[in-house]
Amino acid sequence: MIRLTRLADYAVVLMSHIAHSPDRLHNAPDIAAETRLPAPTVSKVLKALARAGLLTSRRGIKGGYKLARAPEKITIAGIISSVDGPIAVTECIEDAPGDCDYEDFCPLCGNWQKINSAINQALELLSLADMISPLPPFVAMQSIHRERTTRPL
Repeated sequence: MIRLTRLADYAVVLMSHIAHSPDRLHNAPDIAAETRLPAPTVSKVLKALARAGLLTSRRGIKGGYKLARAPEKITIAGIISSVDGPIAVTECIEDAPGDCDYEDFCPLCGNWQKINSAINQALELLSLADMISPLPPFVAMQSIHRERTTRPL
C-alpha cells in the first residue's frame, strides 16, 4: 500500500482549513481545536509549511498564519514535500542516482522512476483549491463505489 505519512496528511488538512478563510490570520491553538489535531503537531507542521514558503507567519498576540499565495497556486505536491521531503515511491529513487546499491543491475529501477514521475505529476496538477472544492454528489458516490468494488478481498 502506498500511503502518505501522517504529517503530510495533516499538512493537507491544515492548508485546506486555512484556505477556507484565506484572508484571516489563523493561530496554531485555534487551528488545532478546529481541526481536532494535536496542538504540538499542528505547530510543527505549520512551521514546516511556513519554512517552505506556503504560509506566511506573523508573530505576536495578534499573529498567526496565512496562505502565502492563492490556493490555486499551491500544489498538493508542494504541501507534501514541505513536510516529507521529495516524493518517492521507493527508496531506490528517493535520493540521487547512484545512491542505490542495486541500481546497476536492477531491472525495475526505470519503471519505478516512471511510476514515481506519474504520481508526482498528478500531485503537481492538484491544487489546494481543488482540495477545498466539494465533489459533486454523483462523482463522490462513484469514487466510493469504485473503492469498495476494487478493493482486494
